[in-house]
Amino acid sequence: MAVIKTSLMDNQLPISELYRLIDTHTHFDAPVFDNDRSVQAERAYQFGVRHLVLVGYLYQHFDRLYTTQDYLNKPSANHYQLTSSTNIIAASDPPVLYPQAHIALGLHPFYIEQHTETHLAKMAAMLDKQRPLAIGEIGLDTFTEAMKAPENFAKQQQFFNAQLDMAVKHQLPVMLHIRKAHAEALSLLKAHSYNAKNLGGIAHSFSGGEQEAKAFVKLGFKLGVTGQVTNLNAKKLRRAIQAVVADFGIECLVLETDCPDMTPMACQTEAGNIGSLAVSSSPPAQRIDKEWQRAESHNRNVPANLPWVLNALSELLAVEPQVLAQQLWQNSCDALQTDWV
Repeated sequence: MAVIKTSLMDNQLPISELYRLIDTHTHFDAPVFDNDRSVQAERAYQFGVRHLVLVGYLYQHFDRLYTTQDYLNKPSANHYQLTSSTNIIAASDPPVLYPQAHIALGLHPFYIEQHTETHLAKMAAMLDKQRPLAIGEIGLDTFTEAMKAPENFAKQQQFFNAQLDMAVKHQLPVMLHIRKAHAEALSLLKAHSYNAKNLGGIAHSFSGGEQEAKAFVKLGFKLGVTGQVTNLNAKKLRRAIQAVVADFGIECLVLETDCPDMTPMACQTEAGNIGSLAVSSSPPAQRIDKEWQRAESHNRNVPANLPWVLNALSELLAVEPQVLAQQLWQNSCDALQTDWV
């Protein structure tokens, strides 16, 4: 794996060398990035991020995923369009480089009250016309009392099953969102024909314990590791990662920022990460178009923070960063059924 030389002092990075990385889960299409998406994308590339996945959660924002992908995958043209009117660009200017963007389409369980059968049908039609990288994020979530309500949880299970059906039909990996429902999710997955050992898949932002971690890996899923691993107080998570690696090796892990959530501790400038809609007290119907409205830029997670996750994982597992980065790249390709080089 190529090593990218950098200056620790200049970049304020946790390591003196950068490695090529894949950010397997982002919400980089969110409006909170609208004012500086190009700057953050260029910075992510400079810090080693070569691919990132834009992950869906509400049908109404699917088009935004593709708009963002188009923008990120044509950086030099976009840079010229944005700056040529000021006559700043010269023929000798270096090309602008961004991570390559990819898309996962999915209806997130936390927003189950907003999803409809029409959304499922329209998502199925989109898959027939244009193949995404993956299906996600999908799964089960009982984080709030409302999500535990029998009618809501039954609807979550229905939509989870329906989207797994789509993944099987199109032979696509899935990105799982499982929160406080690991046993139920495992039971549903075992009963479904989806086979992660053949199709790949990621248990995104894994938050369960040791036994749940091992159970998902046994089914063929990789575990997504976020900035939460940098929190020394996240003892349950850190023990689970160590335990699953002891049994299955570092081949069972992938990295993700889940930006703008899950900011690594060293990248936060105030107490705690201001996170996603899941922590808001507002009714879901009032929050649909106000994602991360409280995630101020100084405490917002960004793709360029991925090296901090790598560094924390390297220290936790006592594995050299270069060795770990190389294996995590391969793990990500395996989980997403790609062959990026």
